[in-house]
Amino acid sequence: YLLDANERSILQKKLSKVQRKILRAVPGAAIASDQAFRIHDLAIDFCEDVPALSKNEIQKIVNIFEKEGATAKVSSIHVNGWFGSWDKVSMIKRIALDVLDLNLDRPAHNRKAVYVGDSPNDEPAFAFFRNSIGVANIKEFTSQLIHPPRYVTKKKGGNGFQEVARKIVRAQKK
Repeated sequence: YLLDANERSILQKKLSKVQRKILRAVPGAAIASDQAFRIHDLAIDFCEDVPALSKNEIQKIVNIFEKEGATAKVSSIHVNGWFGSWDKVSMIKRIALDVLDLNLDRPAHNRKAVYVGDSPNDEPAFAFFRNSIGVANIKEFTSQLIHPPRYVTKKKGGNGFQEVARKIVRAQKK
């Protein structure tokens, strides 16, 4: 865990408070179906398992997170909010070092890595990784990105990820 048990308990109480505020203020928003597996953040579903919310309603969710002092990032299906200074890149770097013994700040190690994402909350990783790839649904958000992925697949979602995986496997066979 990133935080100890006491810190996680405090965090969960803060996130529960934000959750109640969002669900009261934005009818149609729901807790993401994978929330039970999240420890350090809250994911609010705005189109995965609920009828799609408007851009204004999505922004209202972001505003509530931020008013409560949380960081909020919009993905292709959720608004994710958390309290803390971490982001995807810092956590990926930590896991790569702790689990794979790869220091992704070293160019030789970064060249070995491939990052695949699908939404604006992946932008820090698109900027950091030399081999950054967006699945096709990233095209909906390209105008919002300062650092788009270096490559975009032809297919969306999981099919786009399969497209990437197949190319990697084929390249390894050569």
